[in-house]
Amino acid sequence: MGQGVRFHLNGREVSPDVDGSRQLLWVLRGELGLTGTKYGCGEGVCGACTVLVDGEAVHACTTPVASVAGKRVVTIEGFADGERLQPVQEAFVEEGALQCGYCTPGMILAAHALLEKYPRATRQQIVDGLDGNLCRCGAHQRILAAIGRVASGKGGAA
Repeated sequence: MGQGVRFHLNGREVSPDVDGSRQLLWVLRGELGLTGTKYGCGEGVCGACTVLVDGEAVHACTTPVASVAGKRVVTIEGFADGERLQPVQEAFVEEGALQCGYCTPGMILAAHALLEKYPRATRQQIVDGLDGNLCRCGAHQRILAAIGRVASGKGGAA
C-alpha cells in the first residue's frame, strides 16, 4: 500500500499505512473513521474540511497527509475538553449558529484558530478570518455573532 505517516491526532499518535500524497481529508474519514471533517468542494474553497494542524486552520481536502508528519492534528472529534465544550462551541449553541450543521465543524475550528491569533478580534477580522469557510444555509450572521461573543468576552463558559 503506502508508507506509514506518523502524526498526533486528537492527542494520540497514529500512523496510518497510506500513500503520503493521499489527501488528509480522506485519511481522516476513510482510514481513521473520523467523519466530523466534511467533504464540501474538494478545492480548499468552502472550509467544510477545516482541521487544525499545529494550531493553524487548514483545509484537509488539499493537504497531503505527508505534510502533517510529526505534527499535531485536531479534528472536531478531539476539540472539546472531554465532555466540556470549548467556548467557541458553546457560543455556537447559544447563538443558534448550527442550522444544518454541515459547515459547523470547519467553522468552529477556523474560528478557534482565528481567536487564538486575535483573542479580541473585531467584526472585520472575524469576517476576513472566515473568508475561506462557507455556510450554505444562511447562518453566517449567527456564526459571526457567536464568534464575536467569544471575542468580546461574553460567549461560552470562558
